[in-house]
Amino acid sequence: MKQIIRIGMDTSKHIFQLHGVDAAEQPVLRKRLSRKQMVEFFANLPPTVIGMEACGASQYWARELSKLGHEVKLMAPQLVKPYVSRNKNDGRDAEGQCEAMSRPSMRFVPVKTAEQQAALMLTGIRDGLIARRTQLSNTIRGYAAEFGLIAPKGLDKIEPLLTQIAQDESLPALARELFAVPGREYARLQAELKQIEAKLVAWHRADALSRRLAQIPSIGPIIATRLVMKTPDPRAFRSGRHFAAWLGLTPKDHSTAGKTRLGKITRAGDEDLRRLLVAGATSVIQQVRRGRGHPSRWLVALLKRKPPKLAAVALANKVARIAWKLMATGESYDAARMNAIPAFAA
Repeated sequence: MKQIIRIGMDTSKHIFQLHGVDAAEQPVLRKRLSRKQMVEFFANLPPTVIGMEACGASQYWARELSKLGHEVKLMAPQLVKPYVSRNKNDGRDAEGQCEAMSRPSMRFVPVKTAEQQAALMLTGIRDGLIARRTQLSNTIRGYAAEFGLIAPKGLDKIEPLLTQIAQDESLPALARELFAVPGREYARLQAELKQIEAKLVAWHRADALSRRLAQIPSIGPIIATRLVMKTPDPRAFRSGRHFAAWLGLTPKDHSTAGKTRLGKITRAGDEDLRRLLVAGATSVIQQVRRGRGHPSRWLVALLKRKPPKLAAVALANKVARIAWKLMATGESYDAARMNAIPAFAA
């Protein structure tokens, strides 16, 4: 077999399809392997470059193959798709990945360490617990409304509502007994959330970069830790604008024939980070509209000519660029530089 310079690998739970080429870009490897065979194959193969889509378990396989001496490159599936031929199958998927990773303009996903993956679990589990808590609180409110019991808005009103239900002897005994079931589940979720958030705050305080990011207005421990965890290599982005584009905070470009046509934000990339940054920016704008805080001249001028929701997205875009700058250079946030931006800046 000729020297393999590049291998594209299509992965699944149990089947792995390989497509390798030599220095002349001619296919010299087309192989379908099981999970056990795949490990044995790469353990006996001279070090080479392997390309995979960034999907389920790809981070694990990237770490494992790197231990065997190979260089692993992960690619976003949407960037690989244009290189996949018609009549899709595993072989053509592997061939498309092999071709895509050879393009000079291809952007790759950084490989995370096992510790970084574990840290990301904190934010993912927290989001899941919050979603279940919201679902459970809405269920409790809905059932209570059927008995004429309406509680004010706010999560802090759920426990008093459950206490009121337990003490209300005018309700059927069966109803009081059944309300206790979601009540116990709600209390358990609250306790687990406190534990997860305590670990998240401890992680934030132990990380110098996360603490520096939290100096930026609209960024707190939750957003700061998420930025650090999800951006292990900020220098993979050429500029702050590229980082904001990765988050989906830049406008869609439909320009042609020399005419610039920009649309709504793309909403591409990392949905969680984008959502958090916009929520943080919205909080800052609410404070400014109430006359609190010390907003920059840029933000004050922006709010005079744009609706609050558009201003929140623009502020989130700017915050993302500032965050990238701090991550890439190691600098600290300088509020004086932000206030020095001319009021007419876009």
